[in-house]
Amino acid sequence: MAPIIEMRKITKSYRGVPAVKEVDFTLEKGEIHALLGENGAGKSTLTKIMAGVVEASSGEMLYRGKPVAYASPHAALEDGIAMVFQETSLVPSMTVAQNIYLGEEKFLNRLRGIYISAQQFLQSLNFTVDPSATVATLGAAKRQMVEIARAVHHKAEVIIFDEPTATLTPEEKRHFFALMKRLKKSGVSIIFITHALEEALAQADRITILRDGERVASGPVAEFDRDKVVRAMVGRALSNEIYNSVRGPEQIRRRGKKVLSVQDISMGNMVRNNSFSIFEGQITGIFGLIGSGRTETFKIVSGIAKRDFLRGGDIELEGRRVRYNVPVEAVRDGIVYVTEDRKLEGFFETMSIAENFYSGLLAAGLEKSAIINFAEMRALSAEWSKTLNVKAINDNARVVELSGGNQQKVVIGKGLIQKPRIVIFDEPTRGVDVGAIAEIHQIINRLADQGLAVVVISSYLPEIMNLSDRILVFRQGRVVEEISPLDATQEKIMYAAVH
Repeated sequence: MAPIIEMRKITKSYRGVPAVKEVDFTLEKGEIHALLGENGAGKSTLTKIMAGVVEASSGEMLYRGKPVAYASPHAALEDGIAMVFQETSLVPSMTVAQNIYLGEEKFLNRLRGIYISAQQFLQSLNFTVDPSATVATLGAAKRQMVEIARAVHHKAEVIIFDEPTATLTPEEKRHFFALMKRLKKSGVSIIFITHALEEALAQADRITILRDGERVASGPVAEFDRDKVVRAMVGRALSNEIYNSVRGPEQIRRRGKKVLSVQDISMGNMVRNNSFSIFEGQITGIFGLIGSGRTETFKIVSGIAKRDFLRGGDIELEGRRVRYNVPVEAVRDGIVYVTEDRKLEGFFETMSIAENFYSGLLAAGLEKSAIINFAEMRALSAEWSKTLNVKAINDNARVVELSGGNQQKVVIGKGLIQKPRIVIFDEPTRGVDVGAIAEIHQIINRLADQGLAVVVISSYLPEIMNLSDRILVFRQGRVVEEISPLDATQEKIMYAAVH
């Protein structure tokens, strides 16, 4: 049988710089095809051409054996190609049910009927999402579930998943992979973009790897192992740099001075009488399942969320009791929170890299002048871009034009410019490739070595075990166990998080 999608010599250039260069790609009927590569390798660009989001500069795409060139995502969707984007494209002010049925509304609608239908559909996918909830109130994981449900609902012949599991818990991932296999059995062809290489090796039928916009490897999954994939992606082995969880006592940093003390803080049902301490010169790893209150707790600490007014508990920063009403108060006290949702909360996407870095300086009150010093802005951008190895087309590139890994580095740099004493990283490597993961881990380790108090919130157990000097496990809104990385196993950490 002919491939359902065939791409021949596809090239896409931005400002004369090619994002993909003469790439050949085929997708067979009823297969799961993993598309791998570093951030900026061209994965999203190639799939956006398939889905009608962007137009190829040259080359040809065949769908069901016929040449096509979609002018819009709607045209591609009508033809049977759906894409689930890494950054969701839902309407925040509408409910879950309304987003799922968006574009298919009848002239007269009964909301009750839509909610019941959406509830049954979501349950059939094993997604626990309230269909009447407004999308704006959902966390990143549940928004991703709604995006996936909407694509499946359209009964597309080809579904492109761009980092679908980045925000999901292990249990949610299991349901998602079962869903992929059900779709495959029904004849749906799936393109699966992921940075979790183990997922690609376990779930895919075929693998294609891009590097610097070119296809460097493609074939059945049986021809690949983790080291071969990594070497193809980055041109070198990274096995010893990422997730090497074997650490001796001499590699665990000792506690420095206590800089943060949290006592019995509460916020509704999400955070319940939570208590813990954070120490300088040490990385505190935070693990918990979705809904465990881990992110909410540290949003309270950094002034983004407010704890209960009565019996909300106490927070002490270096022995001084604090209560922040807005994040800028925490920033000026040296507490920086690096968000898990970089697109929604982390950067100004239409502004340049330099402007985003400079905004961090302004937010911290470190730039006293009311007039922007453009020379200082450019110098600051050049310094931090070099320090964090931010790769861009040119110095004036907008952040929205960067790959996910480079966007994450800009968000991190914007926080570090503020000269913090405590840095809270929430899912610092979500949607980031293996090369950028190693670089971000080096940044995190360097901060702790410099004496800063570092908090890393992560859903990925190997990351928690590799980075942490101590591990706090959250469950039902509070810390339930502290585990030394010398004694930690994935099973032990997960058992504490679940039971």
